[in-house]
Amino acid sequence: MPTKLMLTIVATAVSVVCLSACAPLSPWQRGTLAKPSMALEPTPMQDILSEHTHGSREAASAGSSSSGGGCGCY
Repeated sequence: MPTKLMLTIVATAVSVVCLSACAPLSPWQRGTLAKPSMALEPTPMQDILSEHTHGSREAASAGSSSSGGGCGCY
């Protein structure tokens, strides 16, 4: 029983800490966060091209749908 109480206290403490990190942004702060460099994938087209090239050249990508003979084409 004390283990369940301790787990509840820890979960509550973690929730309070995580929820307290949320704060409203001012309009001038939103502009900074909207920059392309702040994106999870700042260059999505370049990443797609790199994945395609790697898959084509390796010709051994197990989970990917791309395959090729090493020339860079589908």
